[in-house]
Amino acid sequence: MISDRKLHHLNLCMEKDVEYRDKRTGFGDVELIHKALPGIDKEEISLETEFLGKKLEAPIIITGITGGHPASQAINQALAKAAEKLKIGMGMGSQRAAVENPELKPTYTIIRDEAPSTLIIGNIGAPQVEYAEKSAAMMDMDAMAIHLNPLQEVIQPEGDVNSKNYLENIKKAIETLEIPVIIKETGAGIKREDAVALEKAGAAAIDIAGAGGTSWAAVETYRSKDRSLGDLFWDWGIPTAVSTVEVLEQVNIPILASGGIRTGLDMAKAIALGADTAGIALPLLKEAFEGPEAVVARLEKFIEELKVVMYLLGASNLKELKNVDLIIQGKTRDWLQERGVETSKFARRSL
Repeated sequence: MISDRKLHHLNLCMEKDVEYRDKRTGFGDVELIHKALPGIDKEEISLETEFLGKKLEAPIIITGITGGHPASQAINQALAKAAEKLKIGMGMGSQRAAVENPELKPTYTIIRDEAPSTLIIGNIGAPQVEYAEKSAAMMDMDAMAIHLNPLQEVIQPEGDVNSKNYLENIKKAIETLEIPVIIKETGAGIKREDAVALEKAGAAAIDIAGAGGTSWAAVETYRSKDRSLGDLFWDWGIPTAVSTVEVLEQVNIPILASGGIRTGLDMAKAIALGADTAGIALPLLKEAFEGPEAVVARLEKFIEELKVVMYLLGASNLKELKNVDLIIQGKTRDWLQERGVETSKFARRSL
């Protein structure tokens, strides 16, 4: 049953080690170049931005965590209250469960009830993209995310492994829906060639959701009788920093960098690499169980860390942060250079 699976996923993310073991996001290879003469007042730093026509007070989106089980309603309520208070964005977990069982709708609609003015993003999987219209009609939302999760599906005991018509079906959904469509991965990243195809199909934005944070192969490994396949592919995917850079090399639509964002420094690096916003999920799960105040406190820590980084770089706003000098080293540099990206240009942007 889908609802029970949703609860199982939540519990596993809370109780088990579900993060990548050896593969990292790549942000550790990104060195922001310190500015000894910042020339700005930290108290005047602005984090304001706009994403898909909606103003945000900080470049943060709580990416889809849950929904579809009665136990998830309180979690979404806490997250939504925090999003509304801080005027940041929020996505929801896959809405398939509520499309198939309308009794579960309140586990999702509570988000808009508690966050009437902020950016809200719906969610449906590419294998169930025919549910996109019903998902969009479930409440007033600003955008719809269609998620790609081939790694999770192929490890999942009950997974859907026929992806022949994904792109065609996504294009039809984009043409049908009256709200912008974001295409998001679920922790394994997006290569530039796929990003180009998605932009041509009409995607309004892309959520990188790269490797290095939560591994859905890991989550599904705990649910499988035979753990060998999940163990083998636990670390599969494109690191978030790599995916962010190579996608931005080829597309001209907004990019949300998520996947292993664990600090405001990670956020700053993602935006300095070119992302428009940063997404976080797992770091807020424990706080969501505790209530909205705990979520707000954790998010305010992210925001303060981001402002400190910007001060040390002399960036008074996000546009300036996107143009600071930085060095890309190690495996991230090697990967990008092999993919044809000239990484040295990031080190000389202020010249």
